Amino acid sequence: MIMGNDRRCQLGSEEVVLAVSLELAASKWKVALHDGQREQPAVHTVAQPQAAARLQAVLDLIELHKEKWSLPAGARVVVCYEAGPDAFWIWRALQAHGIECYVVDPASIPVERRKRRAKTDRLDAIKLVINLRAWLRGERDRMHVVHVPSAQDEASRHLMRDRGQLQKEVLQHRDRMRKLLATLGCWDEVDHNAFAGRLARDELRCYDGSALPRELRERLLRECERLALAEQQLTTLEKTRQASVPAPARQRSDDLARLKGIGEVGASRLALELFWRQFSNRRQVGACVGLVPQPYDSGESQVDHGISKQGNRRVRALLVEMAWCWLRYQPDSALTQWFNQRTQGTGPNRRARRIAIVAVARRLAIALWRYLKDGVIPEGAQLKPGQPVRCAG
Repeated sequence: MIMGNDRRCQLGSEEVVLAVSLELAASKWKVALHDGQREQPAVHTVAQPQAAARLQAVLDLIELHKEKWSLPAGARVVVCYEAGPDAFWIWRALQAHGIECYVVDPASIPVERRKRRAKTDRLDAIKLVINLRAWLRGERDRMHVVHVPSAQDEASRHLMRDRGQLQKEVLQHRDRMRKLLATLGCWDEVDHNAFAGRLARDELRCYDGSALPRELRERLLRECERLALAEQQLTTLEKTRQASVPAPARQRSDDLARLKGIGEVGASRLALELFWRQFSNRRQVGACVGLVPQPYDSGESQVDHGISKQGNRRVRALLVEMAWCWLRYQPDSALTQWFNQRTQGTGPNRRARRIAIVAVARRLAIALWRYLKDGVIPEGAQLKPGQPVRCAG
């Protein structure tokens, strides 16, 4: 699908377009259809329990209204729905049926600013289909279309996300056991493998030397079993993760990991979560990670709202962490020197450093994009020892 499609809908003359919007919910979908020749769109509800049957019901509604409204057999059909828990399977299914489809950013749709306004699934579906027709006419401010990843790119994300979730579970289990022991004055460490054995042999003691209560000991044993399972799954994932990454993403990850300050895990996350997309300019990169400023300048009011925080929050947090590492391992780079100049003289003012590091994160994302795209190493940056100078691209 070409995201920059500039084809115009000229109603009643050259091209007839049947616009369809889907308002998705778990139990039912609202389907709004509009051909531009009537005052109000037609709205229907499909509530089949199975996904395939519900999708087929939408296709049947499209064919029914094409016949009912006497539309040409080759009339253009455009469907849109808001990005949400259903992700992109509907987009792929409609594309397989030869239907043009767009996934819309829900936050980009204009809404009334009244304190109280009517909001129902029916009204949302009608508003979405009207915005779709306006967007097809060239009014691009009506909504923003989401870039849809390939099925492989979307599936590959689970490798790093599952790794992060398993790491979180391991820490949660250890922290929970530590807090349970602290309630009885037992301060034994739980971060080593011998803890489960000592617990099984009933060697742990309370503050007064007495044995742990039976109920607490059994709970801790169950916690140890869940901890061992999470650690085993994490170990298995670490062994197979790199080999499971598709070759293009692995190449991007290897290129990023050549730079000092970027580890193998962070490089893999960036390659899978961010750089699967093709960006046209640096502004798109900054906007995608949500690190661009959002000023408010109206009349006499001038307020800085901070960064937009749009896009992938995982990538945004990773880039901030990576920016701190960049300052440490790339002291001679232009980015580090820029940060030092901006924070020079602030002393212990941590807030100024936190603000500046966000700007470093945005500039770093742009520099890494150029590095992968054109092979241009960030100014003043150094490669790890033994790494080739050129980027494989």
